[in-house]
Amino acid sequence: MSSKTKLSRTRNIGVIAHIDAGKTTVTERVLFYTGISHRIGEVHNGEAVMDWMPQEQERGITITSAVTTCNWKNHEIHIIDTPGHVDFTMEVERCLRVLDGVVVVFCAVGGVEPQSETVWHQADKYDVPKIAFINKMDRMGADFFGAIQMMKERFSSIPLAIQVPIGQEDQFRGVVDLIRQKVITWNDDTLGLSYELSDIPSDFLSQAEEYRERLIETVAEIDDDIAEKYLEGADISEKEIKEAIRKATVSLKVVPVMCGAALQNKGIQPILDAVVDFLPSPVEVPPVEGINPLTREKEKRHSNDKEHLSVLAFKVVMDEGRKMTYLRIYSGRIKSGDDIYNASKGKKERIARLLKMHANKRERVQEVCAGGIIAVMGLKDTTTGDTICDESHPIILEPIEFYEPVISQAIEAKTPADQEKLTVALNKLTEEDPTIRVKYEDETAQTIISGMGELHLEILIDRLIREFNTRVNVGRPRVVYRETIEKAVEVEGKFERELGEKKHFGHVRLFLEPEKRGAGIELIKEIDVELIPEEFHTAIAEGIREATLNGVVAGYPVLDVKIKIIGGSYKEGESSELGYKVAASSAFREGCLRAEAVLLEPVMKVDVIAPSEFMGEVIGDINSRKGEIESIIHRGPISEIKAKVPLEKMFGYSTDLRSATQGRATFTMQFSEYDKKSSA
Repeated sequence: MSSKTKLSRTRNIGVIAHIDAGKTTVTERVLFYTGISHRIGEVHNGEAVMDWMPQEQERGITITSAVTTCNWKNHEIHIIDTPGHVDFTMEVERCLRVLDGVVVVFCAVGGVEPQSETVWHQADKYDVPKIAFINKMDRMGADFFGAIQMMKERFSSIPLAIQVPIGQEDQFRGVVDLIRQKVITWNDDTLGLSYELSDIPSDFLSQAEEYRERLIETVAEIDDDIAEKYLEGADISEKEIKEAIRKATVSLKVVPVMCGAALQNKGIQPILDAVVDFLPSPVEVPPVEGINPLTREKEKRHSNDKEHLSVLAFKVVMDEGRKMTYLRIYSGRIKSGDDIYNASKGKKERIARLLKMHANKRERVQEVCAGGIIAVMGLKDTTTGDTICDESHPIILEPIEFYEPVISQAIEAKTPADQEKLTVALNKLTEEDPTIRVKYEDETAQTIISGMGELHLEILIDRLIREFNTRVNVGRPRVVYRETIEKAVEVEGKFERELGEKKHFGHVRLFLEPEKRGAGIELIKEIDVELIPEEFHTAIAEGIREATLNGVVAGYPVLDVKIKIIGGSYKEGESSELGYKVAASSAFREGCLRAEAVLLEPVMKVDVIAPSEFMGEVIGDINSRKGEIESIIHRGPISEIKAKVPLEKMFGYSTDLRSATQGRATFTMQFSEYDKKSSA
């Protein structure tokens, strides 16, 4: 098989959805029916192949995206199973960046749920073609057509039903394939491995014909050839319909919709058929674009082996302490042992081993070509979002954008030995997950870890304890305040002392006045060199700057003060740098005491996106946190609320917001300014 034929028979797809819609259950069936697994692993038993982390097995959720490869009808399919929980949105984002198509799984009962919207819009951001699978048709309250209606209302692409269910809830028996005009039913005795095609029963025939007519009409609206035949009343073949749907799917105009019940082993093989029939191969997606770092010009790389190498590192994993990097090869080929060039870092690297992944199991390969997704050992400096290429033909692909963390927690090692382990472990985990931030807070002597949500941090701490054997105490972080003054004062400071047979003298007069928020510290010298010689001016400034680091209210740094050095005196033979430094420092502290020093607290910009029906609850909650609503923007069924809220009042907000809005609201939070702390 030529490399071009092989490429056209490759599919790089992801499985994305809201939490609990059944992504991993669908993926487990795909592995079973394609012969990768010899038994079906169930999520609820903690046995899913793709959920291999202990934290995933205990909670029954996907935390990290897992990659696997399978074959279906002579096509090689690379599949990434992604998380559905909002705290792990970044995992989905970086996978969508490198995929050519996705299967979006919806729950037939819940329809389009909040995280389904988030992942759908993420796929839109990267122009990724989609097919949809409405799962859980056997559940009480399942509504196939209701789910399609929700898709029409929420998304710009047209949902195109290529199947309709026969029965639903406990009456769900199978599906009608509207393209082939046949009924598909699955054999329970073989765990759904075998299925039968039969004619549409007479009591369902008129309904099936009506939905097929709708299918042809929709396709005719976007395909001229089909439109011509449809208007003439000519027969349209199965092949023509499939080609038209494929073209419309790849160009993001339609989303083919199927249905089934993955847990009952019904509906999976048609998903694989649709992946092959409707989702693009690497050859059919537009060439990847990047910037040549030497010329700063835009360049393109087409997906084939003959082009110059262009590769994106999209994920880093620590594998028993060693670093494994996941790569998407856009053009060219790489071999085990190759020297490659990291254009993002300007460094050369060597590929030690190439590994084809099956969740956390692996198979060594010698070479991988354009269109491949592969794991690599040996890349020391490469991190998420880096571009690998030929050094003689460099290119930097668009990097992956990372979200800012919204929640923090304080941790501290139990013993000095644990502290060493903690530092090493956090370095490794932040390299693996770029949305984790780590900061050592001198003022509170705590290590502050920040992430995307409370579950995100819970998993991080769990991994520190289990994988890295680090014993830590976990607490809520203390808010780091600042201090300022409320009125203007003039003060003086004098220091006169004998230290080690040497007299030290310093005398300084200062004028302090409050500045507007965000101004910081402004130091102005309005002093005559005849009063104090210039050689001592630096020492005075140093004394003031050091004094601003520890305020008089609670020892926090002082902000937003204008300090003028307006006078003082000098004694020949006694004045010294130390004397002026101490005098300036004590003058500043005295000034703060007399100028009514107050505490300032960090205030956050909070942006909440919630269904309009929950707007009252969200606003009431923000008001109860002493927040200030700045604007409310209505966008159809969704409202965006912008507010400013003290950081101290935001702890636990993630959980409270989810419970107040049935998990349907999301929020982002970033630092805005320091402002006077309210008394309550």
